[in-house]
Amino acid sequence: MGTNKRYADAIDRQQHDRVNDMIMRDSTPSSLTDPELELDRFPLTRTPVPERVRVWVRYRDAAIRIDAELIAWTPRACAVRWRTSTGEQHRAWVWASAVEKLG
Repeated sequence: MGTNKRYADAIDRQQHDRVNDMIMRDSTPSSLTDPELELDRFPLTRTPVPERVRVWVRYRDAAIRIDAELIAWTPRACAVRWRTSTGEQHRAWVWASAVEKLG
């Protein structure tokens, strides 16, 4: 019996989401430290309208790629926020290279 090609992408996405949920459960994301942000050296920009992004964030056990909102940035780092499947809001500062803007 072969793979159901018609639904393979949807099934892969569901599995991916379940794994991410397990990683985020009862954990907080790692964030850049104040010395890494260098806010005394680089200008901080805050946006009144968050931008949709896809971002790599690190939790204790793994790095995961999720959809989030970009809420602030410097030339080197970005502040992002997102909701878990349970509705809990998480936030983190990540390196700018970990962020991809979405349409």
